[in-house]
Amino acid sequence: MPAERLRVEVEGHALELSNLDKVLYPQAGFTKGEVIDYYTRIAPVLLPHLRDRALTRIRFPNGVADKSFFEKNKPAATPDWVRVETLPAPGSTKNRETIDYVVADDLPTLVWLANLAALELHTPQWKIGAHPDMLVVDLDPGPPAGLRECSQVAVLMRDRLADDGLDSYPKTSGKKGMQLCCPVAGTQSAEVVTDYAHRIARELEQAHPRLVVSRMAKNLRPRKVFIDWSQNNAAKTTVAPYSLRAQPVPSVSAPLTWEEVEAAAGDGDAVRPFTAAEVLARVDEYGDLLAPLLDGGPEVPVR
Repeated sequence: MPAERLRVEVEGHALELSNLDKVLYPQAGFTKGEVIDYYTRIAPVLLPHLRDRALTRIRFPNGVADKSFFEKNKPAATPDWVRVETLPAPGSTKNRETIDYVVADDLPTLVWLANLAALELHTPQWKIGAHPDMLVVDLDPGPPAGLRECSQVAVLMRDRLADDGLDSYPKTSGKKGMQLCCPVAGTQSAEVVTDYAHRIARELEQAHPRLVVSRMAKNLRPRKVFIDWSQNNAAKTTVAPYSLRAQPVPSVSAPLTWEEVEAAAGDGDAVRPFTAAEVLARVDEYGDLLAPLLDGGPEVPVR
């Protein structure tokens, strides 16, 4: 066997890992082996957020500085022990009626995907065969706005959602913005959840017009934070908690405490994208700050 390949057994499944020394994050010198190591170590808190969800991957075979591709359908030569679910394909750009999605329910699947340089993992707000059990809004700052303004909007959004009995949990996008995630009942359609998120975004735009925009036109976004309520559409996915991002350094979509967000609302430097090593240390300190998302929540108000 060539020296660059390594046979391993993960929870009873044989895997062949390749090119472990290949640098996938050139600026940081972060290798594929380190990607696999990160996903292996973060798996106890990551897997519960992936379980039973159709997984979209963004693969970077030659690293983040080179070409990438989205992958929804199962790859060629998918092992027979990997869970695959055939599901309708709303919004498919290839006019498919169904897609054979990979579902990452276990560590062997996660390691297999990491070996394919599937750096980014994205999931919908619903589990297979169910309605949305999570409401997500993406807070996208229009330059020169940044994480300080995102944090200000996050606090406003948290308080408004709390008025309707919804708890929200913040995380960085791993790039320039933030996301708020709310556990919901899983009994309402994506359209109902989307309409609710849109209504709240419009309310905050009307109350804070110099800070918030709810409309998608990019010319409206400079100096404001766009509340992307459309993430709740059945065809949309959001980067999973603890997923790596394709940035110059191996940043992560990392859960935050509300104390950190409140501090960042006054000082934008209080929150920044965290690296893989920092996130592993944060999990050691805090555990999974997004664990409440796994317990369900109330229905969103309808009017």
